[in-house]
Amino acid sequence: MKSSVLIVEDEARIRDIVRDYFAAHGLDCDLARDGEEALDLLRDHDYDAILLDIFMPHLDGFEVCAAVRRNSQVPILFLTALGGEEDMLRGYALGCDDYVTKPFSLAVLLAKTQALIRRSRGGHPEQLTCGAITVDTGSQLCMANGQPVKLPPRDYALLCCLLRNRGQVLSRSQLLDKVWGLDFDGDDRTVDVRIRSLRAALGSAGTQIKTVYKTGYRLEEA
Repeated sequence: MKSSVLIVEDEARIRDIVRDYFAAHGLDCDLARDGEEALDLLRDHDYDAILLDIFMPHLDGFEVCAAVRRNSQVPILFLTALGGEEDMLRGYALGCDDYVTKPFSLAVLLAKTQALIRRSRGGHPEQLTCGAITVDTGSQLCMANGQPVKLPPRDYALLCCLLRNRGQVLSRSQLLDKVWGLDFDGDDRTVDVRIRSLRAALGSAGTQIKTVYKTGYRLEEA
């Protein structure tokens, strides 16, 4: 089954280049010139991933991401010239899954998109529990202190990884390999940013994610 991707980008040249490259590698692509056009397409179509520019007329990428997350957990990858931590944190807080900074490698962009799609499709259902945190991978329902928690797909995958390895110290490089994949070209800071986002979403249960100095992270019962 072919995967379908929505490319939201106001620069026609970038839209067309990405579409042609993805199509040559077996992905179906729809194009949107701005945020309003993207939301119109999303009302009538289901996509396996969204590539989303930030600086666009009418509605910017942050606004589109927030609107999508009200109804969908489709993987969202930002295409952006913004690389600062504050901008990354804002995007992650709104529910994006990853960033690619312009100018970018088409091969890397394709690899990241395919990895997001693979992980969003999941595997066999599991019931994962540690302390006040529970995840049902079949329904993708996350509970913390008995309350449902909405997580963007990347934070969800990170939490599942920690739950499957509860009590064990996972280095940042291990988390990058397990959650982002071997094809990820970012650095360790990406893990720290997402852990911060995950802790905030889990509320008081977020304290179960312990920082192991100069090493990585460990999920504990309390």
